[in-house]
Amino acid sequence: MSIPFAPHLPLRDLEEICANGVSALSPAFEKSRIFISGGTGFFGRCLLETFDYLIRERGLHVELVVLSRNPEAFFSKAPHFRDHPHIRFIAGDISTFEYPEGQFDFVIHAATDVSDKINAEQPLQIVDSSIAGTRHMLDFAVHARTRRFLFTSSGAVYGRHPSDLSHIPEDFPGGPDPCNPGSVYGESKRMAEQLCALYSKQYPVECLIGRFYAQVGPYLPLDTQFAVGNFLLNALRGEPILIRGDGTPYRTYLYVTDLVVWLLTILVKGRPMHAYNVGSNKPVSIIELARMVAKLTPSPLPIQILGTPKPNILPSRYVPSNRRATEELGLRETVSLEEGLKRHWQFLQQSNITS
Repeated sequence: MSIPFAPHLPLRDLEEICANGVSALSPAFEKSRIFISGGTGFFGRCLLETFDYLIRERGLHVELVVLSRNPEAFFSKAPHFRDHPHIRFIAGDISTFEYPEGQFDFVIHAATDVSDKINAEQPLQIVDSSIAGTRHMLDFAVHARTRRFLFTSSGAVYGRHPSDLSHIPEDFPGGPDPCNPGSVYGESKRMAEQLCALYSKQYPVECLIGRFYAQVGPYLPLDTQFAVGNFLLNALRGEPILIRGDGTPYRTYLYVTDLVVWLLTILVKGRPMHAYNVGSNKPVSIIELARMVAKLTPSPLPIQILGTPKPNILPSRYVPSNRRATEELGLRETVSLEEGLKRHWQFLQQSNITS
């Protein structure tokens, strides 16, 4: 259930992606070659659907090569990509895949291993994927004479966000605690960013960094560590919305249409090694998020909160400042969280996801 069985992003979403900036970016992709790692995950799937639409409906001439551990498993969920004339899949591991031939104008490195289970049971797998995998991707970019390399990093690179700081900027000097094994994801992303900086200095490849926060929308996994996905799964099953903590932490959520526009804008227009936070700047508490999801069903669902707030402790925050993206690149949020949840719910209903 991690990626619902549905053929396409909703047409409304695809048209909005184009209208809100991607159509203006299309000339940069005309007759280009793009390599994508993580192309069958959440980010990648949204990108593939966007380029498929641009090719089919807008006449864009572009070639995509997508790295996947198991293309056949992906084709069972998205059969329209099996024999796509402009989108080709190669099987391989991020750290060892054989380089496809020819030059690639753009590389999007979106592969990542992130889940509570992997973090707890196989943390070294995260290190291998993030560090060895990113270096292999960068070596490939140098080999393929790539102009622009986009690395999808994370707000986890800042470490624990201070509860008294409303929005965390890209120049925040903090970081994860390297002595805490639970910091492995954020530390690995930091090291991967450092590799991008070193390659940008030593080789003629321009590395772009997007530090991504939480999202909402089609193809988001429902049964992993994402609270919004967990809540939607509860709603699909007609269960109470279950909050495992105390409901007080603050998060933000960017809808997939804005996500794709921001990602591709950074790829084309971003300043090399000038990180951009990618996320909404409108915080919402977990309990408020649960209430929004509970209202999506015909009869609002009850909410169960397992934790109890600690007295005199400020709620944790994971809230970015997106001023750099909005002021430097002209990016904006166009879909509210309420609207994004409504669209995500409609997508799940139309896709017959029931359990």
